[in-house]
Amino acid sequence: MKVFKHETVLREEAVHGLCIKSDGIYVDCTLGGGGHSQLIAEQLSPSGTLIGLDQDKQALDHAKNKLKEHSCNLHLINTNFRHVREVVNELGYEKVDGLLFDLGVSSPQLDQGERGFSYHQEAPLDMRMNQSQELSAFHVVNEWPEEELSRILFEYGEEKFSRRIAREIVQTRKKAPIRTTLELVDVIKRAIPAPARRKGPHPARRSFQAIRIAVNDELNAFQEALKESVKLLRPEGRISVITFHSLEDRICKQFFKEQSRGCICPPDFPVCTCGRKPELKMITKKPVLPGPEEIERNQRARSAKLRVAEKI
Repeated sequence: MKVFKHETVLREEAVHGLCIKSDGIYVDCTLGGGGHSQLIAEQLSPSGTLIGLDQDKQALDHAKNKLKEHSCNLHLINTNFRHVREVVNELGYEKVDGLLFDLGVSSPQLDQGERGFSYHQEAPLDMRMNQSQELSAFHVVNEWPEEELSRILFEYGEEKFSRRIAREIVQTRKKAPIRTTLELVDVIKRAIPAPARRKGPHPARRSFQAIRIAVNDELNAFQEALKESVKLLRPEGRISVITFHSLEDRICKQFFKEQSRGCICPPDFPVCTCGRKPELKMITKKPVLPGPEEIERNQRARSAKLRVAEKI
């Protein structure tokens, strides 16, 4: 097994936000390198339970080895976190005390060239977090219609040159399939005007983000998982969510805000007739950000934001 090295972002802050009870039941929905899970497990007694989910079997194998010394009840499941409630119920639990989401791509996925997530390394176009699924970046880039490519580049990557890039991809693949990450980088660079290429982040960053999100259906999965999480939480249970780009953070912020709303009757109604009660209360009014020391130690932490909410 290859070495799985990943520096966990906002480790203490995210776990602290869960207010761990030693006999509680907690779900790490994005097990990854096991950094958050290890800190949770350290605070659990033998009667406590930790459930870890991850699509990546390599991450699961690494976490199993990392967590084996802890005495709590441990369940590590290879699945997408959109199935969190189903998994928890199948394990025999109805409610949990906390759930943690650490979204985005782990360092090993980025650093291993063959995974195809990085625009800096030559690799087959893959980007699958779950490598048993059929859809890969190769299929998206070489088979999806131009209009759909343009849409995902704009919506998921917030790429202002989405139409130009989609057009260039389609024109290029007519001659031969685009098979590798660096071939795709060259196509993207050709589509972006030279002045825009010379400033700001890497010209392929937004497009790679968009294609990765599409391949793994990340935003829909996250929205589904948030809804399932609220149903799973017992009163005073908490959700900690770490996001790494504005789309995920917006989804989280809006969901927490919506779930924190009570009455939605028109303001001129003398009494409430809707009967709506808030499901959550926001613990973090503003997102918690990594400090300068963490950012200096780990540049991938610079865009991280942590939000925490509690079940009422």
